[in-house]
Amino acid sequence: MSSKTSVLEPLRVRIRRFQFIVGLGFISLVVGSVLSVSLTLRLSVRVQALPLGGMRLLMAVLLENLWVLVVLPGLCYAAARVMELKPWSTGGGGAASGAAFVLALNYVQSGTEGLWLGGLGSVLNVVAFGVGVVLSARAVMMGRAAASQQVNKAQAKAQERKSEYDEFLRAAEEGGARLEQREAAVSGAGLEQRAAEAGGAPLELREAAESGARLEQREAEARQTEAPSDAVPPADEDVRKTPPAA
Repeated sequence: MSSKTSVLEPLRVRIRRFQFIVGLGFISLVVGSVLSVSLTLRLSVRVQALPLGGMRLLMAVLLENLWVLVVLPGLCYAAARVMELKPWSTGGGGAASGAAFVLALNYVQSGTEGLWLGGLGSVLNVVAFGVGVVLSARAVMMGRAAASQQVNKAQAKAQERKSEYDEFLRAAEEGGARLEQREAAVSGAGLEQRAAEAGGAPLELREAAESGARLEQREAEARQTEAPSDAVPPADEDVRKTPPAA
């Protein structure tokens, strides 16, 4: 199943790109037609006032093909800023899809005669179509170049932010190391002080014990010196108490 999906994935990508290009041409045709009608209504008096018929024909061709000369290149540029597009396939496909809709409408209205009217007007329409394709391809190239510049700027900003973050992290680590050293020094001094206090206390206890032992020894010696005088009677008393021999 995964192998089938991997094989069909490029085809799906191409189909989606084709649909996007067709939609791009249709949207440009609709928007351009609205703009053409609006400008034609506003400029009709001035166009009719032109002295030369060739100038009037040229203005009519420009207003009629406004969708492929202005709108389609603008949409191609905007689309190329956000996604990867091929210049000539996008420009030619969008222009071809829009022209296909125009020819379909002319065929519905006038039949086969509406596909090619003949004369200088039809030739100028073909020239306008070719110019629109070139402008659309150039717009795609410009959009991709602008997108790449934007990506480069974003990467440069990200690199600057990363360097700033690294410096901040380094400073924080150095500050933490200094704080740990201070805490270790303070804790070491406290332990030394406690050890000194704990080492002095047994010395005092030993001195007190030794003094107590000497005092007890003196009292015992005093008792031993007093005990014989109280227990042994004097010698003359023993003589008096002894009865005379018979």
